[in-house]
Amino acid sequence: MRPLLILFFALLACTARAASPQLLLDVARFHNEDMAVKGAIVEIYATVPGQSLTYMRRAPKAFQAAAVVTLEVLKADGKPAYQETITLKPPVLSDTSIALKNPVSFQKRIALPDGQYTLRGKVRDQYRAGQETTVEVPLVLEAGAKKASLSDIVLLSRPAAKSPAQNSFARGGYNLVRTPGGLYARGTSQIFFYTELYQAPQGQPLSVRYKLASEEGAAAEAEVQLDQAAAGRPTPVVGELPLGPLPSGKYTFTMEVRDSKKQLIATQTTHLQRDMEEYAPSGASSN
Repeated sequence: MRPLLILFFALLACTARAASPQLLLDVARFHNEDMAVKGAIVEIYATVPGQSLTYMRRAPKAFQAAAVVTLEVLKADGKPAYQETITLKPPVLSDTSIALKNPVSFQKRIALPDGQYTLRGKVRDQYRAGQETTVEVPLVLEAGAKKASLSDIVLLSRPAAKSPAQNSFARGGYNLVRTPGGLYARGTSQIFFYTELYQAPQGQPLSVRYKLASEEGAAAEAEVQLDQAAAGRPTPVVGELPLGPLPSGKYTFTMEVRDSKKQLIATQTTHLQRDMEEYAPSGASSN
């Protein structure tokens, strides 16, 4: 029995244990550029924080974790409209005592017809049996009237960068690094965002007003002029808003687009969290 005990304790020594795996699901809905299709393009952004995973020793001074993530979009009747399982592996660590372990993310872009759905995500720690977490998010898709409107707002951890890349992390000619769960932690001084304006009126200047407000009354706002709206196709809207001295808490971020007469023509909202105590990496790595 002694050799088995030695092997058992050796395995314990080289394995860094963690709590139950966590899963963050962010969803953004965009118009389908095929105007004949009544539906939307849905971007699913799944993030697994590194701190919630078990790191296994793979070689001397080389530890790595692995998360098995299953994503499903279920129709109202419970039947799957989309399903995929992927294994995500964060960067290798030389020392598991490091307090900050990078998250790892996966993004999927799918086209879905109008309807009511449920987005379900499951994450399992590959190196820790019995550790699984399930997250569900309601998802409603409905074709809007043929008037000006905004897509969902995508919160970013850094400015949207012009890029010719054609991949799931690029949109509207920009490379987008999302902020998982809408968290802006210690060390961040401003928020960045991306959205798309549809059916914008032509031949007139437009202004975009941003406002960040908490339930306690803390707020920040700004207004900028929008470049000439694209004719017949989505107009990317990118920007940033300084957080300044705003305290930790939950905030509602509102974007308004107004015409030359200052009339409101489109609006959209999202939510974010500001945390001055927690430190988080500036965006998850992709896998």
